[in-house]
Amino acid sequence: MCGIIGYIGNKNAVTVILEGLKRLEYRGYDSAGIAFFLDRKIDVRRCKGKIKDLVSMIETENLASNTAIGHTRWATHGKPSEENAHPHRSGGIVLVHNGIIENYLQLKKKLVEKGYSFESETDTEALCHLIKDHAENLPLEEAVREALKEVKGAYAIAVINEKEPNKIVGVRKDSPLVVGIGDGEYFIASDVPAFLHYSREVIFLNEEEMVVLTNDGVVVTTLDGSGVQKEIKSITWSPSMAEKGGYRHFMLKEIFEQPRAVSDTLRGRFSIESGEVNLDEFGLTPDILRDIKKVFIVACGTSWHAALTGKYMIEELARVPVEVDIASEFRYRNPLISSDNLMVVITQSGETADTLAAQREAKKLGARILTICNVVGSTSAREADAVFYTHSGPEIGVASTKAFITQVTAVYLLAIAMGQVAGRINQGVSKELLNELLLMPLKIEKSLASEDMVKEIAKNYFKARGFIYLGRNINYPIALEGALKLKEISYIHAEGYPAGEMKHGPIALIDEDLPVVILAPKDNLFDKMITGMQEVNSRGGNIIAISNESNGEVCEISKNCVLVPDSNAYLSPMLLAVPLQLLAYHIGVLRGCDVDQPRNLAKSVTVE
Repeated sequence: MCGIIGYIGNKNAVTVILEGLKRLEYRGYDSAGIAFFLDRKIDVRRCKGKIKDLVSMIETENLASNTAIGHTRWATHGKPSEENAHPHRSGGIVLVHNGIIENYLQLKKKLVEKGYSFESETDTEALCHLIKDHAENLPLEEAVREALKEVKGAYAIAVINEKEPNKIVGVRKDSPLVVGIGDGEYFIASDVPAFLHYSREVIFLNEEEMVVLTNDGVVVTTLDGSGVQKEIKSITWSPSMAEKGGYRHFMLKEIFEQPRAVSDTLRGRFSIESGEVNLDEFGLTPDILRDIKKVFIVACGTSWHAALTGKYMIEELARVPVEVDIASEFRYRNPLISSDNLMVVITQSGETADTLAAQREAKKLGARILTICNVVGSTSAREADAVFYTHSGPEIGVASTKAFITQVTAVYLLAIAMGQVAGRINQGVSKELLNELLLMPLKIEKSLASEDMVKEIAKNYFKARGFIYLGRNINYPIALEGALKLKEISYIHAEGYPAGEMKHGPIALIDEDLPVVILAPKDNLFDKMITGMQEVNSRGGNIIAISNESNGEVCEISKNCVLVPDSNAYLSPMLLAVPLQLLAYHIGVLRGCDVDQPRNLAKSVTVE
């Protein structure tokens, strides 16, 4: 949610900021703005709408500057408008902010009494005035420190001061902020893609750390002023990996990148010869796993669906009880978690506020924390006891696809590792399980070959008012995921249900106008799924069946049918998910929706 980019250097900062804002569009936004030094004064331009609207506003002016900050805003306090867009100004202080200032009403009242006037509905303007109030007699970084002592909430900020040109001050608390190191130029941003075309050398700021960027370099301190030695990390993926590569949308590109993403996630993680998972890749040891009495998995959104599949895998293969929580609920229910429990945190960005709060609560209660994450150096990864990185590469589309598939890959490997340590899986079974995983990239490619068929199905149902998705056992979470994708991308109401629950309510919805997506792989519940399909047929429902190649009989009793390769029961969710992703994508496109940046959604939800 929201995006920050700042620059100091020898290039035209206006151009650099506008390019960076475009590369942050995937985070979701409804307005944008830029502030830059011009003749020792700070000029601010902002508008409601897309980056292209901001570019159109200033492109004829031939503006040039060496220092600038920019922002994409996703509305929280106040509607999308030019007045509420960032940057905000108070005298010579100009600021951009991600997050929420929880006590802004109290701050606003105090500032109004001191004579400050407010032009927006935002919480951010209160912070801007507060810094201005302290900056009268203090250097910018000290004014920011003093102001933040009065602030409650989450924030990543970048601040400039007309009195101190060629300086940017940034601070983070519960909202991501990274620093880029170039050749005589320096960047600050919410995410690495904003400046990756210029630099791959980055510093990840930790909680309550401040960075000061000048022409002379970068200085990082804590909020109390203590110096901090930071490691500079190199980003391995290239800028081209974040481009569309000839696909119409990032989402479609990322769906088709899933075979490669799974291959990269597998590399070096196990030995097919010995049948053993490399526990070092999880940052765990056999002794640690043997002592685990219970596993908690927390996540949000699509990652929660990956967590639910993990529950089935771990309980079946390792016979260790697993409890899955939506992260936003976990810390508010006084969880019974202790030092002999493992908390698995699944997060694509590693910056999701609810997930971080749950992670911190579990750690406070003594649990060991394992993070499954796609972003190296993210907050969740840094604060965990152990990290398993999914190597799916940058995911620009807001609706997660390849990150989800690699998360399922990760929990499958964890389940096998736990089963091996517990003595529940012998070498022969382990080799079979891992060999099937090795085949998944090729099988996902075969599933992707169903795109033309799925596209035709989409043409028949893109005007539908609602969908039901049905699955059982480990494929129930995939029904949830399929419904979520359709809601996110097409704005059609969709619900996922356990198929056995259909007669307990949802069956009342079925008629000739309702598409029913049924996941029916050839497993021990296949006969029950066939019975459910017959019940839908008898009520005139339109079935879209997803099954295996060896299961052609489902096509005889369904109006539409998509077949994916056969697999074991644990990995079938990955294959069944592919046509569901394609169905959501093509329905969204046919409805004229912005599938890469759906309305009201953000890639990384960094506020609670």
